[in-house]
Amino acid sequence: MIRTSFIRLKICLAAAALSLLLAGCFSYSFTGVSIPSDVRTVYIPFFPDNSNSGLGFLSEDLNEALINRFVNQSRLRLSSSPDEADIFFEGTITSYRNRPFSVSGEDRTDLNRVEITVRATYQYQSRDEAEWTRNFNGVFEFDPNEDPIDGEREAAIEALQAIARNMFNDALGSW
Repeated sequence: MIRTSFIRLKICLAAAALSLLLAGCFSYSFTGVSIPSDVRTVYIPFFPDNSNSGLGFLSEDLNEALINRFVNQSRLRLSSSPDEADIFFEGTITSYRNRPFSVSGEDRTDLNRVEITVRATYQYQSRDEAEWTRNFNGVFEFDPNEDPIDGEREAAIEALQAIARNMFNDALGSW
């Protein structure tokens, strides 16, 4: 009789602990995203490239990185216009630099650093003023001695990915 009561008590405690654990999992967001329930769509434009970089892919690659973040890592759907979206972005690529970062003893560049700056505004359609307008920077190094053209492109893509990640976190992060 005592043994049966002890087993029931253990089962009840285990069930309570499991309930608490599952309740904690359901209220926790693994992506750290906090989106108001009435926000369902996002408009992400092509940001004009005003950096004078001479690289034709920056605007398209930034747009792709932002769409991948906001659509694939949240419940948001992409809108085709800012007027139809619940939230939207505006902005421009303001700066692009590719310069030596590390020089060897022979006055030879070992690493180049690509630095990209984007000025962006994030706004809810239902509000008159933007939530924020700020600069986002992305940097990435590459070895110009291996493959300077593809290395620079890959470094630019990585820098744009960092910018997209930071914009996503600043817009939807619940930290």
